[in-house]
Amino acid sequence: MQARGDGPPAGEVAVVIPAKDESERIRDTVTAASGLPDVSLVLVVDDGSRDGTSRAAELAGATVMRHGRTRGKAAAMETGAEAVRLLDQRDGRDHPRHLLFLDADLGSSASFAGPLTQPVIAGRADMTIAAFSSTVKLGGRGMVVGLSGAGIRRAIGWAPAQPLNGQRCLTRAAFEAARPLAAGFGVETALTIDLARKGLRITEVEVPLAHRTTGTDLRSQLHRARQLADVARALATRR
Repeated sequence: MQARGDGPPAGEVAVVIPAKDESERIRDTVTAASGLPDVSLVLVVDDGSRDGTSRAAELAGATVMRHGRTRGKAAAMETGAEAVRLLDQRDGRDHPRHLLFLDADLGSSASFAGPLTQPVIAGRADMTIAAFSSTVKLGGRGMVVGLSGAGIRRAIGWAPAQPLNGQRCLTRAAFEAARPLAAGFGVETALTIDLARKGLRITEVEVPLAHRTTGTDLRSQLHRARQLADVARALATRR
């Protein structure tokens, strides 16, 4: 089943950035994203941060939505996409903006995310997934990536090179076809499976983006444990 909007691609993109406690990098990420071709809106969803993430994003020119408590990445994506929909409706747009999801810790490297939008704008893909051209293997995260990749392969016979990559551009119709999103950090794994099963076109795009280095301390290990649990749940419900 194809899920497409009426008429040609809109040619405009809204960037949605889920963020939690990213005051040190969000300003650079927003500034870089604002300069991307075809981007007409940068919207940050502050997912219950305890630092100055919202203020830093506003100072960089982003529209900011805030969760009063932490609700997880998928919920932040839903909030951001809904805010874009309401803004499109308010402005009387004939075609909804495409959605480019970027992680808050990309910093200035977000300026290289433009190629993710091109296949979607041109109507050649319903969703693109970033493949970082340089990667660093860190503190056990390979276990989560391996689980996601193997699960996707079993479900649809193909897996992206970086199945957990959160840098993705989707048409509005593709996003709606994927709802409700899988909870938390299972969202990327589920997006790939759900859209592929519905016959939508998914394309990988190599881009030189870079995350903040992940540590191996207890907090980082607990974060990876939550990722593992979320991915496992998303896969269990899609067998």
